Amino acid sequence: MAFAPLLALLFSLAVVRQSDAALTKRVACADGIHTVTNEACCVLFPIIDDIQTNLFDGGECGEEVHESLRLTFHDAIGFSPTKGGGGADGSIVIFSDIETAFHANNGIDEIVEAQRPFINAHNITAGDFIQLAGAVGVSNCPGAPQLDFLFGRPAATAPSPDLLVPEPFDTVTSILARFADAGFATPEVIALLASHTVAAADKVDVTIPGTPFDSTPEIFDTQIFIEVQLRGTLFPGTGGNQGEVESPLAGELRLQSDASLARDSRTACDWQSFADNQAKMQTEFKAAMLKLSTLGQDVSQMVDCSEVIPQPLAASLHGAHLPAGLNMNDIEQACATAPFPTLTADPGPVTSVAPVPPS
Repeated sequence: MAFAPLLALLFSLAVVRQSDAALTKRVACADGIHTVTNEACCVLFPIIDDIQTNLFDGGECGEEVHESLRLTFHDAIGFSPTKGGGGADGSIVIFSDIETAFHANNGIDEIVEAQRPFINAHNITAGDFIQLAGAVGVSNCPGAPQLDFLFGRPAATAPSPDLLVPEPFDTVTSILARFADAGFATPEVIALLASHTVAAADKVDVTIPGTPFDSTPEIFDTQIFIEVQLRGTLFPGTGGNQGEVESPLAGELRLQSDASLARDSRTACDWQSFADNQAKMQTEFKAAMLKLSTLGQDVSQMVDCSEVIPQPLAASLHGAHLPAGLNMNDIEQACATAPFPTLTADPGPVTSVAPVPPS
């Protein structure tokens, strides 16, 4: 499905939801606290309470949120019409002995094992739990959109094949081809990379775990699309690691794939379009995540439980900006059809970005 029609469909769904909410009698859950439009969604509230308290440390946008969001992608993108894979089906947990050994899944075993006790404790499939945890986790990050959650993924029956998860050292051509094989248009690929605004790397340079990709990893903002466009000048750690290129700030790691996508003629304008447009980033990330979270699934057999996902706080943003000590001359302009938005820098000298502490 092309990206524009997908957004139109999502808008129509939102209108239908608002209309249904006005016309449909809400159902009281057995807990005596919550009401829902579909009783099947009631079982999710205790699961959400559990993971917010015991996985996300009381609702923080921290390491487990970052890793849970990564897991939604690594499970779901294991889907190909020609090569196999069940998509967002939880196979990465059920067949973890196979899939966590894939090179692209390096380090994913930690969040798989962190989530496993919650899956075992609740009557929920691994596929549903992974996507639920990702959506709930993102809701802890100020500035994020409220993600959709469709409920009802059957248990995975087979592992995903290897080599379906893109790697940070892959070329733009191979990344776009892999996503196209899974049904994603180029703008959707860039929209999904908004996830890197609250991401950090543990395994690209193992000497500096928790190194973020932008200067505000606790906020779901557009800084990733600004800071990746800055001229790289240093490595935050050892340097020379596979999949890493120079970044503009001490303490900030830049993936080779992000740098390439921000500068390639096929993707540069899509990348730049988010640089100072929080609302656009939220809308398109939400749409792309809905598509990702239902890869390989029969949506007609699922229940829309999006209403159970907490509403994220608005970010206390002072607007898209350059890091302190830098200026517009540090931007490596790549989009040929529009200038990079004019931004001002934070006051003060160039500073170092703090690592994301483990939760």
